[in-house]
Amino acid sequence: MISGVHAVLFSHEAEQVRAIFRDALGFSSVDAGDGWLIFALPPAELSVHPTDNDSSVELHLLCDDLEATITELGAKGVACSGPIADEDWGRLTYLELPGGPKLGLYEPKHPASLGLPV
Repeated sequence: MISGVHAVLFSHEAEQVRAIFRDALGFSSVDAGDGWLIFALPPAELSVHPTDNDSSVELHLLCDDLEATITELGAKGVACSGPIADEDWGRLTYLELPGGPKLGLYEPKHPASLGLPV
């Protein structure tokens, strides 16, 4: 029934954000026309958390070694914000994207579901 997930990032600096995904993160893409890049994503997983606050949706990129990933991205001109949050479920920081949005960068401590059949 479901063939994939299409995530959307909105930015006033869309070209610069696309350049980060293309150049710094190395994601492959297809041109949907007029340079509009649609990026292939690595395997994904979805979790649903209870909240006492407003309902929301967040997007996090997963990595195996947070410090090494932060260092590699920094060498490519991509900054991460703030200290690393060390939670029971994982370690988290945020990529600072042009135009203001932040994208989670997350080293999970829990077993990942990546590669499981859908």
